[in-house]
Amino acid sequence: MQPSDRHLAELNIGRLIAPTDDPRVAEFMAALDKVNGLGKRMPGFVWMMEGSGEPGRGNTDNHIGDDPQFVANLTVWQDVKSLENFVWNTVHRQFYDRRREWFQVLEAMHFVMWWVPKGHKPTLEEGLERLDRLKVEGDSDHAFGWAHLKEATLWRNRNCGGTAA
Repeated sequence: MQPSDRHLAELNIGRLIAPTDDPRVAEFMAALDKVNGLGKRMPGFVWMMEGSGEPGRGNTDNHIGDDPQFVANLTVWQDVKSLENFVWNTVHRQFYDRRREWFQVLEAMHFVMWWVPKGHKPTLEEGLERLDRLKVEGDSDHAFGWAHLKEATLWRNRNCGGTAA
């Protein structure tokens, strides 16, 4: 259950199959501004970690470590329903369903959520720490996936089927 003084943060990481300027990921890169722009206009959207601001780059400038193909998306939402609606009921879903065309299948967990105080803008480092904790300890109030959220319903029918891509 969501604390009344909190918002929901989420971090999703992935490793592109090719550099961002490679034709194999061109369709994904071309859609970033559209999908991110839609997210920012959704009811319940609070904040998004931004990249360079260059058109067609999205957040891909926020890569992990020294690997420019290992990218991250970090957002904050007012509540679970808002995030769930964006993920599963918009054009985002179409790109999610096609993620294996552009991203390597990761063996380890790559998505984490956690509660943040209203007004807090989490850092990529904070999100990666939460993800590491989720990998080690499993779902907890500190770091969790969809299954930990009783109010989340859409993911049960539309989830990734247990794959880590």
